[in-house]
Amino acid sequence: MYVPTHFAPTDDDVRELLRHPGAADLVTAGPDGPEATMLPFVHDPDRGVLLGHFARNNDHWTRADGLPALVIVRGPDSYVSPSWYASKAEHGRVVPTWNYVTAHVRGPVTVHDDVDWVEQVVRRLTDLHETGRPAPWSVDDAPEKFLRGQLRAIVGVEVRIDRIDAKFKLSQNRPAADVDGVITGLESVGDTAGARAVAAHRP
Repeated sequence: MYVPTHFAPTDDDVRELLRHPGAADLVTAGPDGPEATMLPFVHDPDRGVLLGHFARNNDHWTRADGLPALVIVRGPDSYVSPSWYASKAEHGRVVPTWNYVTAHVRGPVTVHDDVDWVEQVVRRLTDLHETGRPAPWSVDDAPEKFLRGQLRAIVGVEVRIDRIDAKFKLSQNRPAADVDGVITGLESVGDTAGARAVAAHRP
């Protein structure tokens, strides 16, 4: 990954991104070429792994076990209009760009075709995304028989984290007045997540 110095995140930035990775692209390459599946993941920092699950009917899992993987994790991303830059009025030497947050996680895949293992991952994923909601849903809210049937329809996946390359491209290379303009511009189009990311990482 190409990461200019001003877009290099801190270790804390990367840890925070992995705390809420959402869905990410799991990419492996086999004899027939690369395959990619978007999967929900939860980060286990103590074990240094990402945990998730495939749909059983997605046969990617049958070829992924033991392969090296690339997991592409994303944060906010936003189109940035040059009309938002204060420097446009000064000299006009501005162009559009794209802001984004991403991490490329690399490591080997382990497949877990085990209902109990998968249940623990589903509980962790559910707790991660339900926490803070006014009426959080719990796995225990589902009827036991129904739950077991749903669990048999998915297969667990674990990616050991051997390496992380990350890039937080959030207008850090622009003058302060341009950064102000980007924040205001993103807010004006309803991109509050993008605006918050730029504000949080301004130089």
